[in-house]
Amino acid sequence: METASARTATARTAIPGSVPAGSPAAVFDKGQVLACSLSARAEGVRRGMRRRDAQSRCPDLAIFDHNPDAEARAFEAVLDEIEALSPGVAPLRPGLCALRVPSRYYGGEAEAAAVIAERLVGVGVWDCRIGIADGLFAAEQAARRALPQDSLIVAPGGSADFLRDLPVDVLDDPELIGLLRRMGLRTVGDFAALAGRDVHTRFGAHGALLHRFSRGQDPQPVSGRKPPPDFERSLMLEPPLELVEPIAFSLRTTAEQFVADLADQGLVCTTVRIEVDCDGALASMRSWLHPRWFGSSDLIDRVRWQLSAEGAVSAPVDCIRLIPEVVEPLGDHADSLFGAGHDERVDRGLARVQSMVGHEAVVSVAVQGGRGPADRQLMVPWGERAVVARPSGLPWPGSLPPPAPATVFATPQEALVVGAEGYPVGVSGRGMVTAEPMRFRAAAGEALQPVASWAGPWPIDELWWDGAAARRIARFQVVGVDGSAWLMIVENGHWWVEAKYD
Repeated sequence: METASARTATARTAIPGSVPAGSPAAVFDKGQVLACSLSARAEGVRRGMRRRDAQSRCPDLAIFDHNPDAEARAFEAVLDEIEALSPGVAPLRPGLCALRVPSRYYGGEAEAAAVIAERLVGVGVWDCRIGIADGLFAAEQAARRALPQDSLIVAPGGSADFLRDLPVDVLDDPELIGLLRRMGLRTVGDFAALAGRDVHTRFGAHGALLHRFSRGQDPQPVSGRKPPPDFERSLMLEPPLELVEPIAFSLRTTAEQFVADLADQGLVCTTVRIEVDCDGALASMRSWLHPRWFGSSDLIDRVRWQLSAEGAVSAPVDCIRLIPEVVEPLGDHADSLFGAGHDERVDRGLARVQSMVGHEAVVSVAVQGGRGPADRQLMVPWGERAVVARPSGLPWPGSLPPPAPATVFATPQEALVVGAEGYPVGVSGRGMVTAEPMRFRAAAGEALQPVASWAGPWPIDELWWDGAAARRIARFQVVGVDGSAWLMIVENGHWWVEAKYD
């Protein structure tokens, strides 16, 4: 963890509870290293390195996906410990916070940093580094260069000298860094030597701000965080209850209070964690998402569904906790002035159907990324927000051009496409068709019909590095003389119908 101090201190720490102390670990975002542990850096892992390169340098590397929400929740415990020593801590991002150094109380800046480090080590945060400088930017760079459980103090007025020899990579702006390197500016001092007016003209307001940082002129004051109200609500059941309906009825007042307390702060809950205790121990826990925001009836329905799940609880329930995981401003979800808002009658009707047939039995359709039409389908239980596993905005080489087919078969149907001589059409290793498609059938047992037009192939070599899951196919769009249009695939010489255009 890093801490920065006016004097500004930045504290940089590992996220507690993520990996055993001393183990090589790295957090990846979009296939690149976002952060790595000290032992991983000792093996040659660096920020920005691709996953394959990082694993080649450190085969025992523990890999974690970037999860900002989980990291923020884990870092909250660190902030609480630092606030016990010095109020007014400003979290910058998970693992990094800033505060004004309480040097007079502890007898000096180094002594204050030692007290903070000792406090964090006492709660299991071993990798903590503290940097102290006149501004946030210089303090953060000092924290990055401090030793574990130690501090690096930049003398008052010495931020520009401290930053001068650092590489321009510390500016953390890939586009600007690339341009500066092409201009021959390799260090922060080289960038700081440019005239401020020229920098603003060439790089804009953001470039001018980074230029002031490079000169040790940090205009960002440290403002402490305001501890949020405690929105968690619990229902204690005395005596414990076994039946779902009495539990749901007893929860109504607690759920209404949960929603009302958030509304008083101008907030709504879009993700809630429901915990159920049986015999004094946690028996069931699940996070629920909502496409809009949770009302009291929505919370009761989620509790009912969670308790009704097979194997969820096996003893009488004595406590239920409602814990908001994601809250958002109410204004972001309010209805418009002239209507056209969310129709709550639809929600109530579908929620009623769910209560009769089960939570997973009523689904809505969402779109995610993928190459084939079946890959792009995402079925989400009604009332939950779609969590897209494959973002649609990413490039998907080999994906189909629009328009998308209207009917996608759950199981591809056996088909056949032949050339002029009656032999099945294939695709070579170079992606070329062996013969022009002349006739086809879209289902087994049908007669062959002439091809009116066709497009393709779109060859795809998926998961080529995995011998068990590797797949090499080619897609075609085929239109028959009867006007029917089909999306077909050929794999290992066999033809299948994947979807139909209506």
